[in-house]
Amino acid sequence: MVNYTFPKEERLCSRKQIDQLYDEGNRLMAFPWSVQWMKLDNPASPRCQVLIVAPKRKFRHAVDRNRVKRLTRECYRLRKSTLYSFLDEHRLNIVFSMVYVHNEILTFDQLGHKMDKLLAALEKEIKSTL
Repeated sequence: MVNYTFPKEERLCSRKQIDQLYDEGNRLMAFPWSVQWMKLDNPASPRCQVLIVAPKRKFRHAVDRNRVKRLTRECYRLRKSTLYSFLDEHRLNIVFSMVYVHNEILTFDQLGHKMDKLLAALEKEIKSTL
């Protein structure tokens, strides 16, 4: 059964892990997001943790940053099942961040198509490191 939730355990909040991700992680560009990802060795951690960022430099108003993050979270929440099945199949745990790099806020449908491409590219990138 597919779980369409986005609980606290799946959100990347640890400052130590975030610093490690940006120091040692791999980079992937999947427009309109820049993705930084890293495999984890700890099998006790959640299968996948994600950090969603909308930079203040691109969006000066907090309402715009919050909208971008809300749309991104919703697109990820609805499409994460393919990534989770891939990670379960290969017994992997990852953390990744998505930084929104586009200057304009795309519609939900546009972001949905882009999210599909992002997750496919992330799977391909992870598969190449196995």
